[in-house]
Amino acid sequence: MMRSAVMMLAAAATAPAAPEVRQLDLPGISSAMWESHPAIDPLTGDLWFVRSDAGFSGWRLYVSRCVRNRWTAATPAPTAAAGLEADPWFTRDGRTLWFISSRATGSAASKGLDIWRVSRARDGGWEAPEKLPAPVNSDDAEWFPRVAPDGWLYFGSRRPGGLGKDDIWRARQAADGRWTVENAGPAINTADAEYEFAPAPDGKWGVLATDKGLFRIEHTPAGWRRAGRFGPTVNANGTEIGPLIARDGRSFVFSRDAGAGKSGELFVARLGASRAGPARCDWPPQRGSSWRR
Repeated sequence: MMRSAVMMLAAAATAPAAPEVRQLDLPGISSAMWESHPAIDPLTGDLWFVRSDAGFSGWRLYVSRCVRNRWTAATPAPTAAAGLEADPWFTRDGRTLWFISSRATGSAASKGLDIWRVSRARDGGWEAPEKLPAPVNSDDAEWFPRVAPDGWLYFGSRRPGGLGKDDIWRARQAADGRWTVENAGPAINTADAEYEFAPAPDGKWGVLATDKGLFRIEHTPAGWRRAGRFGPTVNANGTEIGPLIARDGRSFVFSRDAGAGKSGELFVARLGASRAGPARCDWPPQRGSSWRR
């Protein structure tokens, strides 16, 4: 009995909390189309995101600015090119933007998606985007590139050699510029589909998007492990995608089908205790800010 009680306490200590979740009111961003995969530019505070049709296809990158505490009407991203583009992510210093694109061919087919990155120019604009080489990119689609604090680049792909339908992979670049790629392993991947992994800014945990919902992943001395599936406040209908974790780790934004005839909308899940709700531009967080205390 004592052993059972200890096991129950340990499970309770590591299981995901039941976050308070609310739909974000984002005039200028929310529309009849599907908005997802938000990213904040650390240098400007601009919000980058994916806009697609109501059926979640035809992905394109859009940008909105916070002016007088309100998001402006979104416009196409300044880096846009022909084809599909999605999954923006900024490095902490704001000097590099990662995203996926089929711009190499201009194809509207998701199989043509590859990982790209672009550096910011001295004048604040953007240099020419660079497509990552093999073995990072493959003949299959790659998506959701996210760099963990330890330097590993995590991304999703259905390339051969995985453990299931879609897997999380990780890549690292050596001093000579060469890339090595490996499967993220059975602590993250299963025989089902795991397609997006967002490591937290502190590297201690992350959010994993799967065909079974969003999961909390925790980093231990032995590596990553699944801490459990978020409850129904987060996993409401199986459409949850595109997590963005706040810098302080107390909340994250994600997208899901809002139902009632609405398309995909952005929601915030609050993990830390706070009485005050967010102001218009508090979420996604501006330049590292988060929920006000």
